[in-house]
Amino acid sequence: MLSVEWILLLLSPVFVVAIVLEYHIAPGHYRLKDSLHNVVLALLHQSADLLALGVLMPLFYWLHKLALFDIPLTALTLLGAFLLQDFLYYWFHRASHKVHWLWLAHVVHHSSAHMNFSTAFRQSLLYPFVGMWLFWTPMILLGFVPELVLAVVAINLAFQFFVHTQLIGQLGWLEHVFNTPTHHRIHHASNACYLDKNFAGVLIIWDKLFGTYSDVQHQEQIRYGIVGSAPQDTLLSINFHECRVLLSKLKKAKGFKEKLYQLLSAPRHLE
Repeated sequence: MLSVEWILLLLSPVFVVAIVLEYHIAPGHYRLKDSLHNVVLALLHQSADLLALGVLMPLFYWLHKLALFDIPLTALTLLGAFLLQDFLYYWFHRASHKVHWLWLAHVVHHSSAHMNFSTAFRQSLLYPFVGMWLFWTPMILLGFVPELVLAVVAINLAFQFFVHTQLIGQLGWLEHVFNTPTHHRIHHASNACYLDKNFAGVLIIWDKLFGTYSDVQHQEQIRYGIVGSAPQDTLLSINFHECRVLLSKLKKAKGFKEKLYQLLSAPRHLE
């Protein structure tokens, strides 16, 4: 099976066509510098993931030898893998907003004040470092082969590209089951009433089950971005500004327990 990066690379012509069409329909949703940053950030993210995969794949194969079961590849187990990965993605995504260490990477995706298809490309090269991959290891230990795990991760991420748009409105009954552009616009909002809502990857049911779902509050116009100012000048500042914030907190913290608390506590917008 192909890796996450190769699957997304094969789909890149579809993504590019979608961006071009969206820009043609709504050029006001784009800013040139912001979009260029998004593309370069995607390339850096993919490169970091490919390098990390060289280290992680041997680990994944070793973990698979310790698996509880030997799960064969069938239509039913493929569906099971998709559902389990989407469930784990929900918790990864939620943790990325609640744990400062994970927010170091995820803040990059939220730092743009614009919402369009290119925003989906806005990713951090720190994801392998902060441990996104740890959230997929339960699937491997359960018995799913690493290649299948990475394939369903790629499917999930590819789906999420299409929810980063302002052009698509309510989608009827699909809104009750799937993560839609309406749900994800709320997730990217910095309004107080929308903060830390709608963490879904593909299925919005997880948010409804675990109390993080929000519908549109019509009295609130959505403001995209993060609470407070987000550096936009350089790729370096976009990628590492939050690292400086956390390092400052760690320097002020006294003792191991307080430093650990700073690593695992919520980012500053929830304090």
